[in-house]
Amino acid sequence: MVIQTLYMSDIVPPEVRPKPAVPAKPPHVGTPSPSTPFPPQVSGIGGGGGSGGVSVAPSCIPVPIGSHGSANIGAPTAGQGAGHVGGHAMTHGGPQGGSNTSGSGSTLLGYIGIDTIIEQMRKKTMKTGFDFNIMVVGHSGLGKSTLVNTLFKSQVSRRSAGWARDDKIPKTVEIRSVSHVIEEGGVKMKLTVVDTPGFGDLINNDNCWEPICKHINEQYEKFLKEEVNITRKKRIPDTRVHCCLYFISPTGHSLRQLDLEFMKRLSHSVNIIPIIAKADTMTIEERQEFKQRVRKELEMSGIEFYPQKEFDDDMEDKSDNDKIREAMPFAVVGSDKEYQVSGKRVLGRKTAWGIVEVENPNHCEFAQLRDFLIRSHLQDLKEVTHNIHYETYRAKRLNENGGLHPISANDTQESNL
Repeated sequence: MVIQTLYMSDIVPPEVRPKPAVPAKPPHVGTPSPSTPFPPQVSGIGGGGGSGGVSVAPSCIPVPIGSHGSANIGAPTAGQGAGHVGGHAMTHGGPQGGSNTSGSGSTLLGYIGIDTIIEQMRKKTMKTGFDFNIMVVGHSGLGKSTLVNTLFKSQVSRRSAGWARDDKIPKTVEIRSVSHVIEEGGVKMKLTVVDTPGFGDLINNDNCWEPICKHINEQYEKFLKEEVNITRKKRIPDTRVHCCLYFISPTGHSLRQLDLEFMKRLSHSVNIIPIIAKADTMTIEERQEFKQRVRKELEMSGIEFYPQKEFDDDMEDKSDNDKIREAMPFAVVGSDKEYQVSGKRVLGRKTAWGIVEVENPNHCEFAQLRDFLIRSHLQDLKEVTHNIHYETYRAKRLNENGGLHPISANDTQESNL
């Protein structure tokens, strides 16, 4: 038996025991260099390092004062090896007295919760909703109102706001807007449909695009005045036109001069999406030939329609948008009437030869237009409107006037009227 003798001088009460300035470390662990705020790791450390591994508490890792790395220190998660423990989060300031010039990321030591930002944005959007403003342009009788109703599967066209079918459409170019709040899956969207009755219906159609161009610029001006106001609203009402559907008559020959002139003048102010209306009046071969002819005429005239090639962010966007550009202009058929086909209720147009199903891709390209306009590119339409078209207008206005002066609350109320 070994008898261990203790002397009173060796016993120090816990409350007066001095704390070491630097925690103890294994003899084979080197001193951290100034460029690495964390010390090199011991072989076998980590949750997945085996039964013989040594676990080091996060509080024992010295971190330079002022470093952001301390926020990312945590115990290794299950399955992490020694390499994960040795990694550290990228800091903005780097070591003391130095600057961080590295642009690469690094492995986090534990879960932070950055990925929840998507859920936060979703919840906020669900509460506030969002705006989408669409303009339809084309001469009378091309089914503009019917197509918009078919797109959103509700009566959102101007006829739902007190227009009777017997009412005569004005024979001058006017701007009429109808707004609705539609909801799907808990997401609210304020949809504004801007119609242009009388466009292209006159004998002399010179400058008939000017009221439309004026309306688009007026919405940019209204938004700009709200931005430069001293006391800005928490959320500026967005009445800017995000998308313009231009209806092409299914002649089967070529575009009218009015079509080319309109799209040429407005393609740099708004996102123009050309579509061929009432495509069921042409055969499949006639439709394909007409689409190719329209694309060629637009290219020869230097007219760019949405999505423009220079706005592709990366190769993935370019690949997706190239397929869309090759399919445009979409040949569509609109209908708000349902018919029984093979035991199912479908939207369609009844003819003497059968029923043209609106959402059947073998009959027309309405489904492609809807997926492109609403399900894949709706947010991009809003971003291009704000970042490209509106910024172009804003820069031009500020350069012309040398800057806009802040406006009063009374001026804001008058502009909203």
